Amino acid sequence: MAQSRTTQHAVHHTPRRLPDIPRLFLARMESLLGDEYAAFLASFEAPPSVGMRVNTLKIAPEAFRRLAPFDLTPVPWCAAGFTLAGDSEPGKHPYHAAGLYYIQDPSAMAVAELLDPRPGERVLDLAAAPGGKATHIAALMRGQGLLVVNEIHPKRAWELAGNLERWGATNVVITNETPEQLADRWEGFFDRVLLDAPCSGEGMMRKSEAARVEWAPELVHGCALRQSAILAHAARLVRPGGWLAYSTCTFNSDENEGTVVRFLDAHPEFELVEPVRRPGFSPGRPDWVGRCRDVACNASTTVRLWPHLAPGEGHFVALLRKQGKHPETPAAGLWRPTRLRRPIEAAYHDFCAAHLTRAPADERLALIGSYLYALPPDLPDLTSLRFLHPGWWLGTIKGERFEPGHALALGLRPEDTRLSVSLPPDSKDLAAYLRGETFRDTGEDGWALICVDGFPIGWGKRVGGIVKSHYPRGLRRM
Repeated sequence: MAQSRTTQHAVHHTPRRLPDIPRLFLARMESLLGDEYAAFLASFEAPPSVGMRVNTLKIAPEAFRRLAPFDLTPVPWCAAGFTLAGDSEPGKHPYHAAGLYYIQDPSAMAVAELLDPRPGERVLDLAAAPGGKATHIAALMRGQGLLVVNEIHPKRAWELAGNLERWGATNVVITNETPEQLADRWEGFFDRVLLDAPCSGEGMMRKSEAARVEWAPELVHGCALRQSAILAHAARLVRPGGWLAYSTCTFNSDENEGTVVRFLDAHPEFELVEPVRRPGFSPGRPDWVGRCRDVACNASTTVRLWPHLAPGEGHFVALLRKQGKHPETPAAGLWRPTRLRRPIEAAYHDFCAAHLTRAPADERLALIGSYLYALPPDLPDLTSLRFLHPGWWLGTIKGERFEPGHALALGLRPEDTRLSVSLPPDSKDLAAYLRGETFRDTGEDGWALICVDGFPIGWGKRVGGIVKSHYPRGLRRM
């Protein structure tokens, strides 16, 4: 199946010829778009739009714009979003390793903006890998409340975990379960749920050869059936009065308006909500659906983003609300982990006393294997569920000592530590550190937070004027 997510990549704005696009797809789009078809087809000859969304947990968008060595233009529907011009490679810049931005298609930035998660809420991203929309939600929640991100495929779940770790999100739980299993356990628990559904990826054809090669009418039909099944599970997870956002990166009406219409026919407790309109947002096309309820036939109640009308590739978003009154208590039971043994708690507190100015999340600690976590509030019961991380991974217990984890470094600020080393992005010492090599730096011995221009990028341990890199092996640069 064609990938339906945006991945991290370099920016290459070079002239293009029209890619080899399936003829059946083009014929269908010509019959649907009419006079717009010529402009739509011409968009495939332009280079794909490349976007960058600033991590507002770490830096304000305008401050980043003054700092960054990139040619940036604001995205009209996302205050933290920009499009990039030129042949820069933002994925290789140390600011990326420090989690200052996520490389994301501009159209994909519309989804979390429309879901509009609020600090303190309970939010679920049901099919979250590789993490573009999950990191966006985390930023909008400002570290407050509970964000559960789920990915059913184990390899992609670990990619998701890496992106959230770099983001510095500290209130996130990462699960690796089926939507049905989560719905059975946590029915009615979440204030807001996002289903960025696996799809045929028609909106990615300009940038993805796989999307072009794998496309077929049978793929579209199979995706629509699968989306309807997952959307039904997603609906069960929303509390009364809560919100559900459904999105795809495809143009096909059967996967978009058609899936929404079928959902509303089966779930009268949900209603479509008029979204906030931004420049570049086009209305949905219910006229492309053969049969629909009156409420679903209102073209203004869904959003389409087109590559010939706005920056970015293709995207579709529907915002729905579940009728009913907000319950006063969570529908699912909360997880109560076993209290830490005294030696483990002492090891963590000893590290904090020696190396930090405060002990983060001291009141909600849990040990899973040898990993020490800070659990977010309102964490639902994880017993018998598959998960990668039940909260903020602080570090590892090794015998009677605590060793800090990379996720702890990326979630801190320099003022949270007693020792830190800040290096410019073009520093040879920083390059050595990112390769896992030592560098010289005078100062007090101990664990130091290594930073680029004041933004944490990982841990180092200074002994006798030599800093040993503790940058994770899997992230090191050759």
